[in-house]
Amino acid sequence: MSGSEAVMLGHGFYYDRLPVGFRFRTLGRTITETDLVTYINLTWFTEEVFVNTHDTGGRALQGRVVPGSLVYAFAEGLLTPSMQFTGLAFLGATLDVKRPTVVGDTIHVEGEVIESRPASSGHRGLVRTRNEVVNQRGEVVLVYDPLRLVKGSPA
Repeated sequence: MSGSEAVMLGHGFYYDRLPVGFRFRTLGRTITETDLVTYINLTWFTEEVFVNTHDTGGRALQGRVVPGSLVYAFAEGLLTPSMQFTGLAFLGATLDVKRPTVVGDTIHVEGEVIESRPASSGHRGLVRTRNEVVNQRGEVVLVYDPLRLVKGSPA
């Protein structure tokens, strides 16, 4: 079999192959204590809820809570294979944290294409998805709707 006949694994989707209603699910990723500590140090998210493990009385959230932005960043990482070589630009999103995520939770992304149309110029299109980040208990912890500029299929 020649290389041109083989399907390339890890290659992203083209916009014209992402019709409205197309659904997907990523693999899972467990969030570890090391992930939390590394993220806190990288971003300087030094809020007490993230860095103080002793004075926890009176907090609304219990456990080793992780920032919603970490959950979002991990969700985008889980989606990276679907955009490899085809994703051109992230254009924006709304984001809604639905419930806390803690160290030890395993998340994955379930999504659906809710908008897909050609861009105003070039061989590319605009694709918006509704992405739900789901934990191991089946609870939706974060929802966001990125709009991306994506390459069109080769001629």
